[in-house]
Amino acid sequence: MDELLRPRVYGADIDDPDPGPKPDRVYRELVGGPLDGLLLDVTGWSEREHSAGVELRTDIGRFGPGGRARYAPREGGTDHWEWRGDSR
Repeated sequence: MDELLRPRVYGADIDDPDPGPKPDRVYRELVGGPLDGLLLDVTGWSEREHSAGVELRTDIGRFGPGGRARYAPREGGTDHWEWRGDSR
């Protein structure tokens, strides 16, 4: 796959020469909001943790540095997590 089109994993360093997914990990794609298109590593998460969703730090959301973007699984249990808004 073209390296420019390869998805990047949330939390990977911007200078990481290989910021993409690893074959032995489980990911969910973030859809919408400031982290749209990034992959979230959920390897080892319990069903409870997975169903609760997550708040992820981001400097590019509504609240700028220190803000968070909320994502939760789509209805139907897909591999996509939808943006549910930003918070401080």
